[in-house]
Amino acid sequence: MTISELRKQPHLSASSISEYIDCSLSYKFSRIDLIRPEFKIDALEFGTVIHEVLAFNNSERKLMEKNLKLDEIIRFFEQKWKSVAEDNSNIRYKEGKNFNVLLNEGKSLLTAHYNSCSQDNFRVVAIEEPVSFIMEGIPVPIIGVVDLIEEDDSGTVVITDYKTSSKAYSEDDIEGNPQLTLYYMALKSNGYGNREILLKFDVLIKTKTPKFEQYYVTKTEMDVRRMKKKIHQVWDGISKGVYIPNDGNWKCKGCFYKSHCDEWFRR
Repeated sequence: MTISELRKQPHLSASSISEYIDCSLSYKFSRIDLIRPEFKIDALEFGTVIHEVLAFNNSERKLMEKNLKLDEIIRFFEQKWKSVAEDNSNIRYKEGKNFNVLLNEGKSLLTAHYNSCSQDNFRVVAIEEPVSFIMEGIPVPIIGVVDLIEEDDSGTVVITDYKTSSKAYSEDDIEGNPQLTLYYMALKSNGYGNREILLKFDVLIKTKTPKFEQYYVTKTEMDVRRMKKKIHQVWDGISKGVYIPNDGNWKCKGCFYKSHCDEWFRR
């Protein structure tokens, strides 16, 4: 199944699980009521374009066993960012950011990534790979899209999740992110059960001098057990219709359901 087909059926994902935990009322607005967001967040739009550019380069690696040239990558990014963001009044930019600032940031970030990864000799197995698995006690599949699956010379499977961030990742950022745990569980359930799996975040960091860092992650049986417990509790809340606003969350200021949340309280 394609990811579009998977998303059409009831499901859970890393993003929906995180959204429910962060603010279950936001989950209801977006996933149950299907309310259209009041605006688009600049960082999310920018991150999506960066993902598309990296996927485009990885496709070239898979077909031709080499990276695109840096100027080709930059040119593709410029085209994609302009098509998404130029003259798009629906994007809300943070203070100090605008179309041109992020255009230049993207070029610098991709240059830093290219200079760090151009000599990577891993074999590309799959790009933007849809994954799905069933967990005992949960009647809907858990789905996701793995940004990149590679294989090294020893046969180890390497899973990469791309991120753009305003700062370097802390240990809490790495350990608290559910995506790689879910991807690990998905691959173990889909033909990679006997393979050694290496996990990593590739993070393009939007600091004053843009930089790129890789964070390797290992998952233990306890990590899997903790994730399963969270998923069960999230599903229990969803199935019982428990939706509670977390109006003290730091994300509230930039929430694209703010007016709907205010109306919920007034009702």
